[in-house]
Amino acid sequence: MKIKKISAVFPVVLLLFLSFPTAAFAISDKDITAPAAVLMDAETGEVLYQKSPHEKRACASITKVMTLDLVMEALDSGKIKWTDTVTASEHASSMGGSDIWLEPGETMTVDEMVKATIVASANDAAVALAEFICGSEDEFVSMMNKKAKELGMKDTVFKNCNGLDEEGHITSAYDVALMSRDLIRHKSIFKYSKIWMDTLRDGKTQLVNTNKLLKSYNGITGLKTGTTSQAGSCISATAERDGLSLIAVVLGSKTGKDRFKDAAALLDYGFANYAMYTPKTPDEAFKDIGVTNGMYNSVKTEVEIDGAFLIKKGGDKDITYDISLPESIQAPVGKGDEVGKIVYKRSGERIAEYPITAASQVDEISFGQIFSLIFGRLIK
Repeated sequence: MKIKKISAVFPVVLLLFLSFPTAAFAISDKDITAPAAVLMDAETGEVLYQKSPHEKRACASITKVMTLDLVMEALDSGKIKWTDTVTASEHASSMGGSDIWLEPGETMTVDEMVKATIVASANDAAVALAEFICGSEDEFVSMMNKKAKELGMKDTVFKNCNGLDEEGHITSAYDVALMSRDLIRHKSIFKYSKIWMDTLRDGKTQLVNTNKLLKSYNGITGLKTGTTSQAGSCISATAERDGLSLIAVVLGSKTGKDRFKDAAALLDYGFANYAMYTPKTPDEAFKDIGVTNGMYNSVKTEVEIDGAFLIKKGGDKDITYDISLPESIQAPVGKGDEVGKIVYKRSGERIAEYPITAASQVDEISFGQIFSLIFGRLIK
């Protein structure tokens, strides 16, 4: 009898337990052991968490994020090609730290050099690419600093292209997030940043990615690790789930294990609490608007929702919209002309706006057009 009573009560207890709302996954500075960290939404650039985001610090091989960004830009513009041959100089071959032991005069393709730079964090390959693009590392570093200013990286000064410790070579967690966001606009970078193991020199040189999250974190797409005595252990980790793309930057961790733990915690927080929301187009955005002095009395409207925006999970209930459309417009009207707009708001705050346009052309009425119309009907 006792067993029967417990069996009867258990479903009720379970039901009551499940009826309580679960608390959202929270994170605080105590949860992040690194001295500086940022979590950013890659689509909008919105910062979702920050800890000493503008503290100026060394960042080791995270520097290569900017190096690779400029390499990708050179590829996209046609300045260089993936199949181009890059020759290692004496200077490139002299780099210490992580490298692929390039010999002076040794050649590899741009494709191979990029793979070595991002997977093996090869300092020599990064310098070889810089010299190939600009002729010298110094000139390339000038380009890096110029690009940093364009991206709004106010805490950053680059002294080299590979991240070896150098006086005055500094950045911040926020700036690293900015340049990481710019790099991953080039989707082909994921072809390399997701590689766990690969080889060069016909299999003679093995490459192993130092980003251990590639083997342990769901949705990880990259991006770059770095470690030096001045910088500590650093990472810019990118991941994507259900259309939400996040960038977690951790600088100055005491150990590699700590940086991976912090990065995973940041990403967990982002995916647990945020989502990308694609609004549906309201039916009332499609209507006939009167046209004054036009060859036709009205014109149909159309609207294209071509983007999504970041919301807290469950926050879609707080999203409202306002539609602005006139009763009539003056001819002439061109197809695609903006005639109104939809403004989306979250808790009253404006978050997105899309134009409502004319679906067809309506010419202004004229005597010649009326005559042609009447004549055309008469001869039918």
